[in-house]
Parts: sequence; C-alpha cells; structure tokens
Amino acid sequence: MTPVPMVGRAAELAELVRRWSHVSGGGPAPAAVVSITGAAGVGKSRLVTSVLAALSPGPAAVLYGVARVHTPAPYDWLAAVLSGRDTHALPVPADGLAWLAQDPHAPSERYAPGALLRLAVRTVRALVGAGPAVLVVEDLHALDPASLNLVGELAAAPDLPALLLVTSRPPETADSPELVARTLARLSGAPGAVRQHLGPLGPADVAEIVRQVHGAIPEHLAGAVCERTGGNPYWLVELLAATAGRGPQALLDEPLPGHLRRGPAPVAAERDCRERPAELTAREQEVLSCLAAGMSNKQMARTLDISIRTVAVHVSNLLRKTGSASRTEAALWAVRRG
Repeated sequence: MTPVPMVGRAAELAELVRRWSHVSGGGPAPAAVVSITGAAGVGKSRLVTSVLAALSPGPAAVLYGVARVHTPAPYDWLAAVLSGRDTHALPVPADGLAWLAQDPHAPSERYAPGALLRLAVRTVRALVGAGPAVLVVEDLHALDPASLNLVGELAAAPDLPALLLVTSRPPETADSPELVARTLARLSGAPGAVRQHLGPLGPADVAEIVRQVHGAIPEHLAGAVCERTGGNPYWLVELLAATAGRGPQALLDEPLPGHLRRGPAPVAAERDCRERPAELTAREQEVLSCLAAGMSNKQMARTLDISIRTVAVHVSNLLRKTGSASRTEAALWAVRRG
C-alpha cells in the first residue's frame, strides 16, 4: 500500500493553490513564481503533482520540462516542453525553433545567444496563449545555463498568465552552485514570489504515514523510524515497500534497501528529527529564507519592504542565534533544517 503523499505538506499545498487562484482570476500580471527547494527525496515533485491535481479551474496548458541527467544541453527545459508537440503554428522561425527543440537536423548557422533567448521567451508565450497556464521547471539545480536564464526571464516577463513552479535541490549540491543560487535569488525577487523549503518530516508525520499501512503503532516505533529514515519521505516509502506484508517491527529490523545504503545517509535530516530549532521571529525566518536564496541585503530590503539597516540587524541576530560565523554558514544552516 502506498501512503498518501501529502502528509506533512498540507500547508504548502494550500499556499500554492491560493497562488493559482490569483493567476486564474485573470487580469494582466507577471507570472506567479513559486520556488520549492529541498534535499533529494523530500517530496518536491510529489508536491507539484498534488498541486496540479488540486487546481480548480484546471490550467489551459501545462508546460513541463526537466533537465537531462547525463548530457545537459542548451535549453533542455524548453526542449523537453516541445518534445512531441505540434509546433508548426508557433510564431517562431523554423530554424530557431529547431535549435530550441534540440533537433539533430537544425541548421548549422546558430543564433546569437541573446536572440535565441528572445525566441525562447516568445515560444513559451505562444504555448501559454491566453492561459491560464502552469509552467513546471523540475530540477533547476541540474539545468543548463541557457535554461536557467530562460527561467529567470519568464519570472520577470510582464503579462504572462501563468503559475511558474520551480523545484531545486539546494544550490551547493548543483553542478553550477553560483548560477543556481543567482537564479533562485532572481526568482525570489520577483513580485509576490513564494519560496518554500521542504525539510524532513517529523515523528508525528512519520507516524501518520506508517499508520496508513500498519494501523496503530507504538509511539516509540514512530520516533525510531523517523531517526532511521531521517524523516525523508522517499526513504520511508522505500522502507515500507521493502517490509510490505510484515508487521511494523520489520521497519526497524529489516536492513535498508541497498540503493539507500549506497547513497549518502540523511545525517542532517536525522538531527532534524531530534533537535529543537532555534527560536526565530517570523521576520527573522523571512530574512533567513532570503539568505538561503543568496540575496544581498539590498535585495532583501526590496523583497521584504524594509530598510537595509533593518536587514543588517536581522542578519546579525540570525548569525548569533544560529551560531553561524558567516552569511553562507547561516544559509547552509537554513537549508539543513528546512
């Protein structure tokens, strides 16, 4: 039995559905931008899937793209969106479209980077049409630089009737950490942007998922399973699958599946199941989120509508409360603890 995926993520799901209501309500406005970050396996893609299923009214179009894992190429995201689509009616030159779609028979003469970027934005606008649409950008951390630039342009594009959902692992895990950090900062700086970071599930959420499979369980077992899986939903589901048909004690006795043992253990997530987080004010949490997005003090002041001096005070308090020696250390602290 597969557990209901949105345990522990109801608030995030509700917030994204609310963002859609603004998009689907009509009226000229930039795209509504949502950045969802988190470690591998915390449920970023599941959240996006649940959002798409919950939208009402449904989107007129869904443009979904993801990076190629082994051989990233320019405009991977848009090439994935265009794959299998009839593009003959798009108001884009055929040779430019061939480049964007990564057509192996594309003409040998290339467009200048800036011109190709403008064609990419025009292509997306044509696919969105009158909207409302949802643009899904999966695995931002693995995308090529041209796609990162395109996503940033779409976030700032005026009068784009779309909800832009972007998922990414933390920048420090990316192939190009600085580029990804800058792109996330650019997305977070868009008007009305939403930034969500998915941390590990707590013992109560783990217990709820386990109960869906095994019924009532002892309280100590839920805590032990949380520590063993680090509160990582993917690890938990894999462990439940490996112990299917056996009692709940098997969740502690059964060795972890081999592909999980070979991967890095979620040490930081395990600590999150046990440690009490620092006591931060609501504003300090907002500033910390901006720090994790790689924003400067000036960008934070503009995003949060406060003075640069006030930002500096909050940053100083954050360094003290989190025991961090630098802004980077504080950003990593935020990423590890959700």
